[in-house]
Amino acid sequence: METMKCEMPDKNPPCEEVVKILETHKKIAVVGCSPKAWRDSHKVAKYLLEKGYEVVPVNPGQREILGKTCYKSLRDIPCGVEVVDIFLNPKRVPPVVEEAIEIDAKVVWMQLGVVDNVSAGKARENGLQVVMNRCIKEEHRKMPPRK
Repeated sequence: METMKCEMPDKNPPCEEVVKILETHKKIAVVGCSPKAWRDSHKVAKYLLEKGYEVVPVNPGQREILGKTCYKSLRDIPCGVEVVDIFLNPKRVPPVVEEAIEIDAKVVWMQLGVVDNVSAGKARENGLQVVMNRCIKEEHRKMPPRK
């Protein structure tokens, strides 16, 4: 019987840096975005849209999600994105991080339950900020109100 390996983040940015990421970067690719309204990826993408972010869904099996054109991969997005929000099994993270580096994203954000320290290290080495095992929606909700 194979034991499941549950990786924990080797490091995450402090809360102030997470707030700065959410205040500074407004164009977010949601990788693994689902067309199914009950899925977390769909709920998060919808929330981000409602909060004024530009959301770009990435799911090779879909053409449109939440009224937005859906792309097969990060490379297929015609205009750059700043944050790559990943809703995938951790085993599927490495090629997404490679693409995030290629397209000059600024941040790789791995949702709750998604951790890949090796890929995170590679992203950091290439100048990207990395957040792991955190929900972007919940982090946004915790932000202090703007004046």
